[in-house]
Amino acid sequence: MRDAVGSFVGWPSDLIFPDAETPTRPTHKVGKGISRRIESVASQKEVPRRKLKSAAKDIPTTSGTKSQIMMRLEKMVDESDIMHGAIRSIDFDEGVFGAAHFEIIAKEDFQQLFEHTELGIAVIHTYIWYMYVTLMRGTELCNRFNFIAASRINATLITNNPTSVKNDLVDRFMAAGDNTTPSLYFLPFNSSNGGHWVLVAMDLSRLIVYYLDSLSGDWSKYPNMKKTVDAAIIKFRSKKNYRNRKDITWIRVQCPQQNNSVDCGFFVMRFMRDIIALNRIDIPKMYFEEYKSYSRANLDEIKDELCQFIVDQRII
Repeated sequence: MRDAVGSFVGWPSDLIFPDAETPTRPTHKVGKGISRRIESVASQKEVPRRKLKSAAKDIPTTSGTKSQIMMRLEKMVDESDIMHGAIRSIDFDEGVFGAAHFEIIAKEDFQQLFEHTELGIAVIHTYIWYMYVTLMRGTELCNRFNFIAASRINATLITNNPTSVKNDLVDRFMAAGDNTTPSLYFLPFNSSNGGHWVLVAMDLSRLIVYYLDSLSGDWSKYPNMKKTVDAAIIKFRSKKNYRNRKDITWIRVQCPQQNNSVDCGFFVMRFMRDIIALNRIDIPKMYFEEYKSYSRANLDEIKDELCQFIVDQRII
């Protein structure tokens, strides 16, 4: 399959899932100029905050306007072949998702950042990679926070094959160690077909699942997702011979709310950033006092961090 990139490959229609991302693949170098004919989709509390402050120190920005780093990246993209249908193939550190992961970045992904539109999986995954590299790698935070690829667990895949998705979740839990001490697994969950993003944060040691949704409602909107997550946690604990001392508790966090139809992906990225920056395994039901609401500047900060990371990683 890798040798066929850049050409047309016939594929049976019954094996095409519109919302499914490209599966993870073994690591390989960043690809340049691949024709896009096939579309793809001090205290513990203070340490990450200092890193975030350091990472953002050279990113001047004003809410409502594009920052210098975004304009720089936009110019780089405009002058690259990616604006004419090329793509970039990126390998993530294995620690990000617990296994080798392969991501595709294309023109529309950059435009989602530049134009502040609805986000796809590629942007959210790349921001997760940024957080892992900038905040977590080489620190104890890697034992406290874990990420689950949204391309492996989403509404469409659960509908098509819930058993496979459950097993993928169990495999991810098994890859991270014994999970006997509190830690969080972040799952950015999409409601399918480019729909709404929510954040599901799982604490396997305490059998708690936090649900963060920037719109009103709770997990009852996604009963199959809740059923799959619960089943995966129970199966994991059984494989580890852990006793289920109590039922799994789901908590709806009263988190900041969006006021438009496009910000959900940005909110999910900001939720993860805040939790890691505060180094908090327990998420207050009324959310964190430091972040009762999000301004547009709070979301722009996310975009600027990601733009700086893309430039630093020489993805373009």
